[in-house]
Amino acid sequence: MRNKKRLLAPGPTPVPERVRLALAQDMIHHRKPEFKAIMAQVQQRLQKLFGTTQPVMPLACSGTGVMTAAVTNLFAAGEKVLVIEAGKFGERWGEICNASNVVVEKLVLDWGEAVTAEAIANMLDIHPDCKGVLVQLSETSTGVLHPVDEIAGVTKDRNVLLVVDGISAVSISPCSMDEWGIDCLLTGSQKGLMLPPGLGLIACSDKAWQKAESVTPSCFYFNLRAEKQKILQNQTLFTTPVNLIVGLNESLAMFEETGFDAVFRKQWALTMMARTAIAEMGLELFAKDHFTWGLTSVLVPENVDASAALEYAKEQFGVTLAGGQAHMKGRLVRIGHMGWVDWADLAAGLHAFAEGCKACGGSITSGYLEKGLHAYHSALNDSEIL
Repeated sequence: MRNKKRLLAPGPTPVPERVRLALAQDMIHHRKPEFKAIMAQVQQRLQKLFGTTQPVMPLACSGTGVMTAAVTNLFAAGEKVLVIEAGKFGERWGEICNASNVVVEKLVLDWGEAVTAEAIANMLDIHPDCKGVLVQLSETSTGVLHPVDEIAGVTKDRNVLLVVDGISAVSISPCSMDEWGIDCLLTGSQKGLMLPPGLGLIACSDKAWQKAESVTPSCFYFNLRAEKQKILQNQTLFTTPVNLIVGLNESLAMFEETGFDAVFRKQWALTMMARTAIAEMGLELFAKDHFTWGLTSVLVPENVDASAALEYAKEQFGVTLAGGQAHMKGRLVRIGHMGWVDWADLAAGLHAFAEGCKACGGSITSGYLEKGLHAYHSALNDSEIL
């Protein structure tokens, strides 16, 4: 009873009470008019979320599943794509392509760095046979935000598709599919959309649909052309995760009521709060310049075991944070502040993290919460951010 449990991981994220109540409604049949009416409303709201006039298709799968759907429907075996590898999920693009016999040309960057549009243009000049560029908008393993709007300026006039993993970015920071020129945008339910895991969402541009016509999907389950025909009838191709769709409708209603500008402004303010507080602690931010809005990655001092600090934060303060992946395990902490998280949750998370570092031998400068909260309030009133 001493501490409220707080989930400040980069997914899954907290689920609001009204969404939980929507998820708990009685089951309805996914082929009947009652469900079709809900799906029609969901579709309209999803198009606003993605910034597109194209159908947005819900798939019963995780984020990795919807990434797989993109690869297996847009690229044939033997075709070549350019993968931007700057973290664990950039690596996953390559792994999915390899499993589908799609040839991978890699543009590899150090973890913590963002790709540039110029570097992609150079790679496409060297490899003009590439049919796609696969990139994260937000690389969840590092906290880096890739400049997808600038990358789209490179790909839109070439015979190449821009496929964007927006799993930890859509509904967290601006991402307008049609305006930017993204050919395939995808996300998952368990991040900024404030739902449990299990639902993937994907949309394709006219250019991507034209390419899909020439590809026979290499996976029976993921068939985007067939899914498109079904979503136009307000259904899904296979059995629908009905309660997740009902919950999604409720979460999208919350966004609609609040307004996306207000949501994005809050997310930016939380990011400024976290980054300012971490710097005031005397710790090093991992993503220096191009940083995502939904999570803040921080390097712990070399004498501190990040895993032990995280365990202390959870046991003593009820706060769940995330550690680093692969070679950054034990060195990196990722503080999630996306979706149903407010300034008080983040303040608790920052305090728990600081105390965890101190308990494990780290030195933390005081005054970080006051400075962080000041940055939060200043960012909320920043008229230039949107």
